[in-house]
Amino acid sequence: MPRYSAGFVTQSDEIEVDRLPVRGELPAWLSGTLVRNGPAKFEVGAQSYRHWFDGLSMLRRFTFSAGAVSYANKYLQSRDYERSTSQNRIAMASFATDPCRSIFQRFLSVFSPNATDNANVNVAVLADRYVAMTETPMPIEFDPHTLETLGVFDYERDGLKVATTTAHPHFDPWRGVLSYATRFSRTSEYVVYAVPRGQRRRESLATLRVRKPAYMHSFGMTERYVILVEFPLTVDPLRLAVSGRPFIENFAWEPERGARFHVIDKDRGSVRTHRGEAFFAFHHVNAFERGDDVIVDIAAYPDSGIIDALYLDRLRAGYPIPEAELRRYYLRPGEEAADYDRLIEDSFELPRIHDEQVGGGSYRYAYGVSTRRETPGDFANQLLKVDVHERGVRRWAEEGCYVGEPVFVAAPGASAEDEGVVLSVVLDADNDSAFLLVLDASSFAELARAEAPHRIPFGFHGAFFADD
Repeated sequence: MPRYSAGFVTQSDEIEVDRLPVRGELPAWLSGTLVRNGPAKFEVGAQSYRHWFDGLSMLRRFTFSAGAVSYANKYLQSRDYERSTSQNRIAMASFATDPCRSIFQRFLSVFSPNATDNANVNVAVLADRYVAMTETPMPIEFDPHTLETLGVFDYERDGLKVATTTAHPHFDPWRGVLSYATRFSRTSEYVVYAVPRGQRRRESLATLRVRKPAYMHSFGMTERYVILVEFPLTVDPLRLAVSGRPFIENFAWEPERGARFHVIDKDRGSVRTHRGEAFFAFHHVNAFERGDDVIVDIAAYPDSGIIDALYLDRLRAGYPIPEAELRRYYLRPGEEAADYDRLIEDSFELPRIHDEQVGGGSYRYAYGVSTRRETPGDFANQLLKVDVHERGVRRWAEEGCYVGEPVFVAAPGASAEDEGVVLSVVLDADNDSAFLLVLDASSFAELARAEAPHRIPFGFHGAFFADD
Protein backbone atom coordinates (compact mmCIF):
# COMPACT_ATOMS: atom_id res chain seq x y z
CA MET A 1 0.00 0.00 0.00
CA PRO A 2 1.25 3.53 -0.71
CA ARG A 3 2.41 5.77 2.13
CA TYR A 4 -0.59 8.04 1.72
CA SER A 5 -3.17 5.24 2.06
CA ALA A 6 -3.76 6.23 5.72
CA GLY A 7 -5.60 9.26 4.33
CA PHE A 8 -8.35 6.95 3.09
CA VAL A 9 -8.93 5.01 6.33
CA THR A 10 -12.00 5.68 8.50
CA GLN A 11 -11.31 7.91 11.51
CA SER A 12 -14.29 7.69 13.87
CA ASP A 13 -13.16 9.47 17.04
CA GLU A 14 -15.08 12.66 17.79
CA ILE A 15 -13.16 14.77 20.27
CA GLU A 16 -12.62 18.32 21.49
CA VAL A 17 -9.24 19.70 22.58
CA ASP A 18 -8.91 23.12 24.21
CA ARG A 19 -5.29 23.69 23.25
CA LEU A 20 -3.16 21.92 20.66
CA PRO A 21 0.63 21.71 20.98
CA VAL A 22 2.13 24.37 18.71
CA ARG A 23 5.63 24.38 17.27
CA GLY A 24 6.69 27.83 16.13
CA GLU A 25 4.69 30.99 16.68
CA LEU A 26 1.18 31.79 15.46
CA PRO A 27 0.55 35.40 14.36
CA ALA A 28 -1.04 37.35 17.20
CA TRP A 29 -3.64 38.78 14.81
CA LEU A 30 -4.89 35.35 13.69
CA SER A 31 -8.33 35.10 15.30
CA GLY A 32 -11.21 32.99 14.03
CA THR A 33 -12.05 29.46 12.96
CA LEU A 34 -10.95 27.28 10.07
CA VAL A 35 -13.67 24.72 9.29
CA ARG A 36 -12.70 21.79 7.08
CA ASN A 37 -15.05 19.31 5.40
CA GLY A 38 -14.44 15.90 3.92
CA PRO A 39 -15.16 12.17 4.12
CA ALA A 40 -14.09 10.28 7.25
CA LYS A 41 -16.17 7.09 7.14
CA PHE A 42 -15.57 4.82 4.18
CA GLU A 43 -17.66 1.79 5.16
CA VAL A 44 -20.92 1.07 6.98
CA GLY A 45 -21.33 -2.37 8.46
CA ALA A 46 -20.07 -4.90 5.94
CA GLN A 47 -20.45 -2.51 2.98
CA SER A 48 -17.75 -0.18 1.67
CA TYR A 49 -18.07 3.01 -0.30
CA ARG A 50 -16.37 2.76 -3.68
CA HIS A 51 -15.08 6.28 -4.29
CA TRP A 52 -13.26 8.97 -2.28
CA PHE A 53 -16.18 11.32 -3.01
CA ASP A 54 -18.68 8.96 -1.31
CA GLY A 55 -17.42 8.81 2.28
CA LEU A 56 -19.62 10.21 5.06
CA SER A 57 -18.88 13.81 5.98
CA MET A 58 -16.96 14.92 9.04
CA LEU A 59 -16.49 18.58 10.00
CA ARG A 60 -13.32 19.74 11.76
CA ARG A 61 -12.58 23.10 13.28
CA PHE A 62 -9.35 24.79 14.28
CA THR A 63 -10.08 27.90 16.34
CA PHE A 64 -7.36 30.53 16.80
CA SER A 65 -7.23 32.95 19.73
CA ALA A 66 -4.41 34.80 21.47
CA GLY A 67 -1.66 32.74 19.85
CA ALA A 68 -3.28 29.39 20.66
CA VAL A 69 -5.41 26.96 18.67
CA SER A 70 -8.18 24.57 19.76
CA TYR A 71 -9.65 21.65 17.83
CA ALA A 72 -12.86 19.67 17.48
CA ASN A 73 -14.31 17.21 14.98
CA LYS A 74 -17.78 15.78 14.51
CA TYR A 75 -19.68 13.77 11.94
CA LEU A 76 -22.28 15.75 10.02
CA GLN A 77 -25.63 14.32 11.11
CA SER A 78 -27.17 14.23 7.66
CA ARG A 79 -30.18 12.09 6.84
CA ASP A 80 -27.81 9.83 4.89
CA TYR A 81 -25.52 9.43 7.92
CA GLU A 82 -28.39 8.73 10.31
CA ARG A 83 -30.08 6.19 8.03
CA SER A 84 -26.87 4.40 7.15
CA THR A 85 -25.53 4.14 10.69
CA SER A 86 -28.88 3.15 12.19
CA GLN A 87 -29.42 0.44 9.53
CA ASN A 88 -25.73 -0.58 9.58
CA ARG A 89 -25.58 -0.49 5.79
CA ILE A 90 -25.17 2.03 2.99
CA ALA A 91 -28.68 3.45 2.77
CA MET A 92 -28.54 6.10 0.02
CA ALA A 93 -27.02 6.45 -3.43
CA SER A 94 -24.02 8.73 -3.84
CA PHE A 95 -21.48 9.75 -6.48
CA ALA A 96 -20.14 6.29 -7.34
CA THR A 97 -21.82 4.00 -4.82
CA ASP A 98 -25.44 2.89 -5.17
CA PRO A 99 -27.19 0.31 -2.97
CA CYS A 100 -29.51 -2.04 -4.79
CA ARG A 101 -32.80 -0.28 -5.48
CA SER A 102 -35.74 -0.67 -7.81
CA ILE A 103 -35.96 1.22 -11.11
CA PHE A 104 -38.79 3.27 -9.59
CA GLN A 105 -36.58 4.34 -6.68
CA ARG A 106 -33.78 5.25 -9.08
CA PHE A 107 -36.18 7.34 -11.15
CA LEU A 108 -37.29 9.28 -8.08
CA SER A 109 -33.73 9.93 -6.91
CA VAL A 110 -32.68 11.33 -10.30
CA PHE A 111 -35.70 13.43 -11.20
CA SER A 112 -36.43 14.86 -7.75
CA PRO A 113 -34.18 16.47 -5.13
CA ASN A 114 -34.71 13.45 -2.83
CA ALA A 115 -31.10 12.25 -3.09
CA THR A 116 -28.21 12.01 -0.65
CA ASP A 117 -27.62 14.97 1.65
CA ASN A 118 -24.14 13.77 2.65
CA ALA A 119 -22.66 17.27 2.38
CA ASN A 120 -18.99 16.28 2.44
CA VAL A 121 -17.45 18.74 -0.05
CA ASN A 122 -17.36 22.34 1.21
CA VAL A 123 -18.63 24.89 3.73
CA ALA A 124 -20.08 28.33 3.08
CA VAL A 125 -22.41 31.01 4.43
CA LEU A 126 -25.99 31.32 3.09
CA ALA A 127 -28.42 33.85 4.53
CA ASP A 128 -26.05 34.36 7.49
CA ARG A 129 -26.14 30.62 8.19
CA TYR A 130 -23.16 28.27 8.12
CA VAL A 131 -23.76 25.34 5.79
CA ALA A 132 -22.01 22.22 4.57
CA MET A 133 -22.49 21.55 0.87
CA THR A 134 -22.23 18.83 -1.74
CA GLU A 135 -23.51 18.45 -5.32
CA THR A 136 -27.12 17.81 -4.37
CA PRO A 137 -29.13 20.98 -3.61
CA MET A 138 -29.61 20.33 0.11
CA PRO A 139 -27.11 22.32 2.20
CA ILE A 140 -26.87 21.23 5.85
CA GLU A 141 -26.72 23.95 8.48
CA PHE A 142 -24.23 23.59 11.34
CA ASP A 143 -22.93 25.56 14.33
CA PRO A 144 -19.32 26.63 13.55
CA HIS A 145 -18.37 26.60 17.26
CA THR A 146 -19.84 23.27 18.41
CA LEU A 147 -20.09 21.65 14.94
CA GLU A 148 -23.57 20.48 15.88
CA THR A 149 -25.80 19.74 12.89
CA LEU A 150 -28.84 22.03 12.78
CA GLY A 151 -30.74 20.49 9.88
CA VAL A 152 -31.31 21.01 6.17
CA PHE A 153 -31.07 24.63 5.01
CA ASP A 154 -34.48 25.22 3.44
CA TYR A 155 -34.77 27.64 0.54
CA GLU A 156 -37.97 29.62 0.31
CA ARG A 157 -40.48 28.40 -2.24
CA ASP A 158 -38.94 29.62 -5.50
CA GLY A 159 -40.03 26.99 -8.01
CA LEU A 160 -36.42 26.02 -8.69
CA LYS A 161 -36.49 22.23 -8.84
CA VAL A 162 -33.07 20.89 -9.76
CA ALA A 163 -31.18 17.63 -9.30
CA THR A 164 -27.52 18.63 -8.97
CA THR A 165 -25.62 21.78 -8.16
CA THR A 166 -22.10 22.88 -7.19
CA ALA A 167 -20.48 23.06 -3.78
CA HIS A 168 -18.39 26.02 -5.02
CA PRO A 169 -20.65 29.10 -5.05
CA HIS A 170 -19.24 32.58 -5.64
CA PHE A 171 -20.06 35.79 -3.81
CA ASP A 172 -21.14 38.77 -5.90
CA PRO A 173 -21.16 42.05 -3.91
CA TRP A 174 -24.30 43.21 -5.75
CA ARG A 175 -26.30 40.01 -6.09
CA GLY A 176 -25.25 37.88 -3.14
CA VAL A 177 -24.31 34.23 -3.54
CA LEU A 178 -24.14 33.04 -7.17
CA SER A 179 -24.38 29.42 -8.20
CA TYR A 180 -25.78 27.12 -10.88
CA ALA A 181 -27.68 23.85 -10.97
CA THR A 182 -28.70 21.20 -13.49
CA ARG A 183 -32.24 20.06 -14.10
CA PHE A 184 -32.46 16.62 -15.75
CA SER A 185 -35.31 16.03 -18.17
CA ARG A 186 -35.93 15.09 -21.81
CA THR A 187 -34.51 18.53 -22.52
CA SER A 188 -32.29 19.36 -19.55
CA GLU A 189 -31.28 22.81 -18.32
CA TYR A 190 -28.43 24.60 -16.62
CA VAL A 191 -29.86 27.26 -14.32
CA VAL A 192 -27.66 30.13 -13.10
CA TYR A 193 -29.12 31.73 -10.00
CA ALA A 194 -28.45 34.18 -7.19
CA VAL A 195 -29.33 34.02 -3.49
CA PRO A 196 -29.59 37.68 -2.40
CA ARG A 197 -27.70 38.62 0.72
CA GLY A 198 -29.58 37.59 3.88
CA GLN A 199 -32.33 35.81 1.94
CA ARG A 200 -33.25 32.16 1.32
CA ARG A 201 -34.82 32.70 -2.09
CA ARG A 202 -33.02 31.66 -5.29
CA GLU A 203 -33.50 34.02 -8.24
CA SER A 204 -32.84 32.68 -11.72
CA LEU A 205 -30.45 34.80 -13.81
CA ALA A 206 -30.18 32.63 -16.91
CA THR A 207 -31.22 29.23 -18.25
CA LEU A 208 -29.40 27.17 -20.89
CA ARG A 209 -31.17 24.22 -22.49
CA VAL A 210 -29.08 21.14 -23.24
CA ARG A 211 -29.84 17.66 -24.52
CA LYS A 212 -26.96 15.82 -22.83
CA PRO A 213 -25.82 17.62 -19.67
CA ALA A 214 -22.14 17.61 -18.70
CA TYR A 215 -20.65 16.87 -15.31
CA MET A 216 -19.33 20.20 -14.00
CA HIS A 217 -17.94 20.54 -10.47
CA SER A 218 -17.41 24.32 -10.34
CA PHE A 219 -17.67 27.48 -12.44
CA GLY A 220 -15.99 30.81 -13.06
CA MET A 221 -17.17 34.35 -12.38
CA THR A 222 -16.01 37.83 -13.37
CA GLU A 223 -17.53 41.22 -12.61
CA ARG A 224 -20.01 40.94 -15.52
CA TYR A 225 -20.12 37.25 -16.37
CA VAL A 226 -20.64 33.71 -15.15
CA ILE A 227 -18.59 31.13 -17.05
CA LEU A 228 -19.82 27.54 -17.34
CA VAL A 229 -17.32 25.18 -18.93
CA GLU A 230 -19.03 22.13 -20.42
CA PHE A 231 -16.55 19.29 -20.53
CA PRO A 232 -17.29 16.40 -22.89
CA LEU A 233 -18.25 14.13 -19.99
CA THR A 234 -21.97 13.92 -20.65
CA VAL A 235 -25.05 11.85 -19.86
CA ASP A 236 -28.36 10.88 -21.38
CA PRO A 237 -30.76 11.74 -18.51
CA LEU A 238 -32.90 8.67 -19.16
CA ARG A 239 -29.86 6.49 -18.62
CA LEU A 240 -29.51 7.89 -15.10
CA ALA A 241 -32.92 6.48 -14.22
CA VAL A 242 -32.80 3.03 -15.81
CA SER A 243 -29.17 1.92 -16.10
CA GLY A 244 -28.81 0.54 -12.59
CA ARG A 245 -25.37 2.15 -12.28
CA PRO A 246 -24.15 4.77 -9.78
CA PHE A 247 -24.52 8.43 -10.78
CA ILE A 248 -21.13 9.21 -12.31
CA GLU A 249 -20.84 5.87 -14.12
CA ASN A 250 -23.67 6.89 -16.43
CA PHE A 251 -21.55 9.69 -17.92
CA ALA A 252 -19.53 9.01 -21.07
CA TRP A 253 -16.35 10.70 -22.30
CA GLU A 254 -17.03 12.15 -25.77
CA PRO A 255 -13.85 13.99 -26.80
CA GLU A 256 -15.20 14.78 -30.26
CA ARG A 257 -17.53 17.32 -28.61
CA GLY A 258 -14.60 19.33 -27.33
CA ALA A 259 -15.01 21.76 -24.42
CA ARG A 260 -17.61 24.53 -24.55
CA PHE A 261 -17.17 27.78 -22.65
CA HIS A 262 -20.50 29.52 -22.01
CA VAL A 263 -20.02 33.18 -21.07
CA ILE A 264 -23.28 34.35 -19.46
CA ASP A 265 -24.07 38.02 -18.89
CA LYS A 266 -25.33 38.41 -15.30
CA ASP A 267 -27.59 41.35 -16.12
CA ARG A 268 -29.11 40.31 -19.44
CA GLY A 269 -28.86 36.53 -19.25
CA SER A 270 -27.41 36.47 -22.76
CA VAL A 271 -24.87 33.78 -23.66
CA ARG A 272 -21.93 33.55 -26.00
CA THR A 273 -20.12 30.25 -26.47
CA HIS A 274 -16.50 29.45 -27.26
CA ARG A 275 -15.06 26.05 -28.10
CA GLY A 276 -11.75 24.40 -27.31
CA GLU A 277 -10.11 21.01 -27.42
CA ALA A 278 -11.45 18.35 -25.07
CA PHE A 279 -10.28 18.48 -21.46
CA PHE A 280 -11.69 18.00 -17.98
CA ALA A 281 -11.46 19.92 -14.70
CA PHE A 282 -12.87 19.98 -11.21
CA HIS A 283 -11.75 23.43 -10.12
CA HIS A 284 -11.65 26.92 -11.54
CA VAL A 285 -8.87 29.07 -10.12
CA ASN A 286 -10.17 32.50 -11.10
CA ALA A 287 -11.63 34.41 -14.04
CA PHE A 288 -11.40 38.07 -14.93
CA GLU A 289 -11.94 40.54 -17.74
CA ARG A 290 -9.20 42.19 -19.78
CA GLY A 291 -10.98 44.73 -21.91
CA ASP A 292 -13.65 42.72 -23.72
CA ASP A 293 -11.72 39.47 -23.36
CA VAL A 294 -12.54 36.97 -20.62
CA ILE A 295 -9.61 35.12 -19.06
CA VAL A 296 -10.29 31.77 -17.37
CA ASP A 297 -7.64 30.08 -15.20
CA ILE A 298 -8.42 26.45 -14.46
CA ALA A 299 -6.78 23.23 -13.15
CA ALA A 300 -7.09 21.07 -16.27
CA TYR A 301 -6.71 17.35 -16.99
CA PRO A 302 -6.43 15.90 -20.51
CA ASP A 303 -9.50 13.74 -19.93
CA SER A 304 -11.83 12.44 -17.20
CA GLY A 305 -9.47 9.66 -16.11
CA ILE A 306 -8.90 11.47 -12.81
CA ILE A 307 -12.40 10.38 -11.71
CA ASP A 308 -11.50 6.71 -12.21
CA ALA A 309 -8.18 7.23 -10.42
CA LEU A 310 -10.01 8.34 -7.25
CA TYR A 311 -11.86 5.08 -6.68
CA LEU A 312 -10.76 3.88 -3.26
CA ASP A 313 -9.44 0.49 -4.39
CA ARG A 314 -7.14 2.21 -6.89
CA LEU A 315 -5.98 4.84 -4.40
CA ARG A 316 -5.20 2.22 -1.77
CA ALA A 317 -3.35 0.08 -4.31
CA GLY A 318 -1.07 2.94 -5.31
CA TYR A 319 -2.11 3.37 -8.95
CA PRO A 320 -0.59 6.53 -10.49
CA ILE A 321 -2.75 9.62 -10.05
CA PRO A 322 -3.16 11.96 -13.05
CA GLU A 323 -1.89 15.49 -12.53
CA ALA A 324 -3.64 18.75 -13.42
CA GLU A 325 -2.10 21.63 -15.35
CA LEU A 326 -2.64 25.27 -14.47
CA ARG A 327 -4.02 26.61 -17.76
CA ARG A 328 -5.10 30.07 -18.85
CA TYR A 329 -7.87 30.15 -21.46
CA TYR A 330 -8.57 33.23 -23.60
CA LEU A 331 -12.17 33.93 -24.63
CA ARG A 332 -12.29 36.76 -27.18
CA PRO A 333 -15.50 38.30 -28.57
CA GLY A 334 -16.00 37.42 -32.22
CA GLU A 335 -13.65 34.43 -31.98
CA GLU A 336 -15.23 31.04 -31.36
CA ALA A 337 -11.95 29.28 -30.56
CA ALA A 338 -10.78 29.15 -26.94
CA ASP A 339 -7.01 28.82 -26.89
CA TYR A 340 -4.80 28.49 -23.84
CA ASP A 341 -1.29 28.42 -22.47
CA ARG A 342 0.15 26.64 -19.44
CA LEU A 343 1.19 29.02 -16.68
CA ILE A 344 3.66 26.80 -14.77
CA GLU A 345 5.37 23.43 -15.24
CA ASP A 346 4.31 22.04 -11.84
CA SER A 347 1.03 20.22 -11.43
CA PHE A 348 -1.66 22.24 -9.64
CA GLU A 349 -4.94 21.40 -7.87
CA LEU A 350 -7.29 22.51 -5.06
CA PRO A 351 -6.66 26.17 -5.94
CA ARG A 352 -7.37 29.10 -3.64
CA ILE A 353 -6.85 32.85 -4.03
CA HIS A 354 -7.46 35.96 -1.93
CA ASP A 355 -11.15 35.92 -2.85
CA GLU A 356 -12.25 38.94 -0.84
CA GLN A 357 -9.75 41.19 -2.63
CA VAL A 358 -9.48 39.79 -6.16
CA GLY A 359 -12.09 37.07 -6.74
CA GLY A 360 -13.62 37.69 -10.18
CA GLY A 361 -11.00 40.34 -10.96
CA SER A 362 -7.41 40.54 -12.09
CA TYR A 363 -5.10 38.82 -9.61
CA ARG A 364 -1.49 37.81 -9.10
CA TYR A 365 -1.25 34.94 -6.60
CA ALA A 366 -2.81 31.49 -6.40
CA TYR A 367 -2.20 28.74 -3.86
CA GLY A 368 -2.68 25.03 -4.45
CA VAL A 369 -1.48 21.47 -3.94
CA SER A 370 0.93 19.70 -6.25
CA THR A 371 3.05 16.60 -6.68
CA ARG A 372 6.82 16.92 -6.56
CA ARG A 373 8.44 16.28 -9.91
CA GLU A 374 10.64 13.51 -8.47
CA THR A 375 7.50 11.58 -7.37
CA PRO A 376 5.18 11.66 -10.42
CA GLY A 377 1.81 10.01 -9.90
CA ASP A 378 2.01 10.32 -6.11
CA PHE A 379 -0.72 11.94 -4.01
CA ALA A 380 -0.40 15.68 -3.35
CA ASN A 381 2.88 16.11 -1.46
CA GLN A 382 3.72 19.79 -1.79
CA LEU A 383 2.06 23.19 -1.51
CA LEU A 384 2.55 25.87 -4.15
CA LYS A 385 2.29 29.63 -4.29
CA VAL A 386 2.05 30.72 -7.92
CA ASP A 387 2.78 34.20 -9.21
CA VAL A 388 0.64 34.25 -12.37
CA HIS A 389 2.24 37.54 -13.50
CA GLU A 390 5.85 36.31 -13.37
CA ARG A 391 4.85 32.63 -13.73
CA GLY A 392 7.04 31.83 -10.77
CA VAL A 393 6.51 29.28 -8.00
CA ARG A 394 7.31 28.97 -4.29
CA ARG A 395 7.04 25.54 -2.69
CA TRP A 396 6.64 23.87 0.70
CA ALA A 397 7.23 20.14 1.12
CA GLU A 398 8.40 17.71 3.79
CA GLU A 399 9.30 14.06 3.37
CA GLY A 400 6.43 11.70 4.19
CA CYS A 401 3.88 14.53 4.35
CA TYR A 402 0.76 14.89 2.20
CA VAL A 403 -0.95 18.25 2.00
CA GLY A 404 -4.54 19.48 1.94
CA GLU A 405 -6.15 22.47 0.28
CA PRO A 406 -4.36 25.73 1.23
CA VAL A 407 -6.72 28.37 2.65
CA PHE A 408 -5.56 32.00 2.49
CA VAL A 409 -6.34 34.27 5.46
CA ALA A 410 -5.68 37.99 5.03
CA ALA A 411 -4.02 39.95 7.81
CA PRO A 412 -6.16 42.75 9.31
CA GLY A 413 -5.88 45.91 7.21
CA ALA A 414 -3.81 44.11 4.58
CA SER A 415 -3.18 46.06 1.37
CA ALA A 416 -0.95 43.58 -0.46
CA GLU A 417 -2.71 40.66 -2.12
CA ASP A 418 -0.48 38.13 -0.33
CA GLU A 419 -0.34 39.77 3.10
CA GLY A 420 -1.55 37.07 5.48
CA VAL A 421 -1.14 33.36 6.12
CA VAL A 422 -1.92 30.09 4.36
CA LEU A 423 -3.43 27.21 6.35
CA SER A 424 -3.25 23.55 5.31
CA VAL A 425 -4.07 20.27 7.09
CA VAL A 426 -1.14 17.89 6.53
CA LEU A 427 -1.02 14.10 6.91
CA ASP A 428 2.29 12.87 8.34
CA ALA A 429 2.13 9.39 6.83
CA ASP A 430 5.29 8.05 8.45
CA ASN A 431 4.01 8.85 11.95
CA ASP A 432 0.28 8.18 11.31
CA SER A 433 -0.51 11.69 12.53
CA ALA A 434 -1.57 15.09 11.24
CA PHE A 435 -0.91 18.75 11.86
CA LEU A 436 -2.22 22.15 10.82
CA LEU A 437 0.47 24.00 8.92
CA VAL A 438 0.67 27.81 9.02
CA LEU A 439 2.74 29.48 6.29
CA ASP A 440 3.53 33.14 5.75
CA ALA A 441 1.66 33.83 2.52
CA SER A 442 4.22 36.31 1.23
CA SER A 443 7.46 34.36 1.76
CA PHE A 444 5.81 30.92 1.94
CA ALA A 445 8.01 30.16 4.95
CA GLU A 446 6.67 28.03 7.78
CA LEU A 447 5.53 30.03 10.80
CA ALA A 448 4.03 27.30 12.96
CA ARG A 449 2.32 23.93 13.06
CA ALA A 450 -0.33 22.74 15.48
CA GLU A 451 -0.26 19.01 16.18
CA ALA A 452 -3.65 17.34 15.77
CA PRO A 453 -4.68 14.73 18.37
CA HIS A 454 -5.16 12.02 15.73
CA ARG A 455 -4.70 11.14 12.08
CA ILE A 456 -6.98 13.17 9.79
CA PRO A 457 -8.20 11.57 6.54
CA PHE A 458 -7.83 13.59 3.37
CA GLY A 459 -10.56 16.21 3.11
CA PHE A 460 -11.75 18.41 0.30
CA HIS A 461 -12.48 22.05 1.08
CA GLY A 462 -12.95 24.51 3.90
CA ALA A 463 -13.19 28.15 4.87
CA PHE A 464 -11.85 30.52 7.50
CA PHE A 465 -14.45 32.46 9.45
CA ALA A 466 -12.98 35.52 11.17
CA ASP A 467 -14.27 36.38 14.64
CA ASP A 468 -15.84 39.58 13.37
